[in-house]
Amino acid sequence: MADHLSKIIQEERSPAFDYALLAEKISAIVGRAGVSADGADRLANCRDYWPMGTLWFLEGKAPALPDLVVWPRSTPEVAAVLRLAGENNVPVTPFGEGSGALGGAIPLKGGIVLDLKKMNRVLKLDRDNLMITVEPGLNGARYEEYLNKHGFTGGHFPQSLRCSTVGGWVACRAAGTFSTRYGKIEDMLVSLEAVLPDGTIVHGRNLPRTSTGPRVDHLFLGSEGTLGVITAVTLRIWPCPNEKIYCSYAFETVELALEAIRGLIQAGARPAVVRLYDSAETAHHFPECGEAAGRAILILLFEGDSGIIAAEDRLAAEYAHKQGAVAAGSAPVERWLKTRFNIGISSQLFRQGAVVDTIEVSTSWTNAAPLYHAMQKAMLGVKGTVLASGHYSHVYPEGTALYLTLIGFPPGDKAEYYKRLWSAAMESCLALGGAISHHHGVGLHRGLWMAQEHGTTLEALRRIKSALDPQGIMNPGKLGLEEVEKWRK
Repeated sequence: MADHLSKIIQEERSPAFDYALLAEKISAIVGRAGVSADGADRLANCRDYWPMGTLWFLEGKAPALPDLVVWPRSTPEVAAVLRLAGENNVPVTPFGEGSGALGGAIPLKGGIVLDLKKMNRVLKLDRDNLMITVEPGLNGARYEEYLNKHGFTGGHFPQSLRCSTVGGWVACRAAGTFSTRYGKIEDMLVSLEAVLPDGTIVHGRNLPRTSTGPRVDHLFLGSEGTLGVITAVTLRIWPCPNEKIYCSYAFETVELALEAIRGLIQAGARPAVVRLYDSAETAHHFPECGEAAGRAILILLFEGDSGIIAAEDRLAAEYAHKQGAVAAGSAPVERWLKTRFNIGISSQLFRQGAVVDTIEVSTSWTNAAPLYHAMQKAMLGVKGTVLASGHYSHVYPEGTALYLTLIGFPPGDKAEYYKRLWSAAMESCLALGGAISHHHGVGLHRGLWMAQEHGTTLEALRRIKSALDPQGIMNPGKLGLEEVEKWRK
């Protein structure tokens, strides 16, 4: 079945290998049920949520296909499979649950997809030191449910919570919607275990901090499977919060709301959730909020000690009122909590012929509003784009993340339109000094702009890649570390 599909961006790796023979060797490591060359398994592990991959799939095409899918159950099994792959110069693409949005899980040069979902155990809950160690294939919602049963929270709530894995969070340097209170995944990471391409197993130490040189295990943060395979993760956890406060404010302009948020955060407040929607997204997400009609809405969720969050709530009201905001109550926050995982509309739009995507970038406070206007103008200037709306979803004392939602009905080839749309977005972002990604990572697609993003630093990253993976077998074509022949600007 899979072999009859058109493989749009598959890049061949020579010499070709006898994968039937390799499957026999791998079965001696993971068992017969742990390796498959069946078409259905290869299809299920050939892509992530990258919109172009989805559009091709709806047309009966695949971006690329693996030759084998392997399901290891332990770190030693991962190490043995990687050693075998290295001996035979076979590409390996680690796979979690395929929730990435940029093609990072596409096996561009075939080979092995290493599906880690069977490595899904909780290894240790350390109540006294507020840490937990888990395997990388643990589903995000299951992770939080386990912690909640024991009186804790992980504090990490990406929109992909129910369809992503803990290992995937670390591999793409993720951020969840409660990040202002609990931090991003790099703030939560204590240590990790990983297997290098030659089968060597490396471990970090479960300590609050070390000053003993660069943390080798932390190199895997954001590495997206290009340096090796993450096989265990230790994260910080928190007791479940005992109190919550919900509030929201409507502002005449995005600029006024950003100024209120900047003041609040720089004064030391740390709401769990800070989300500012432009007027278009306010109308879409909060149509019943009369106070927010025609305005930008800011929703805030505070949680933790009652005395601390009461003070933060008062501070938020003070800064909002300074900028002329109107209080809109708790209902918008309650609505957001109820609907935050709903993404069904994008599937409907795909089937109607639309191109739908999101782009998240980061910038300083002084650039926060200009970047929004510049990127919106650039993308609406691409023929076929009907919507380029935005919200701000992660904040820092230094700046914020801008998240843009895009819908287009291209008049011609969808792939060419998609490239033009992203080029407009990335070039306008870079022109104003923004970072081209805040938390979705790089994958395949954003690699096209990594040289502009990093300059000579990208060459340093290539040297690290070459040292750890001299044969280049780990997730080839990703992070902009090598030339991609069939998907380029």
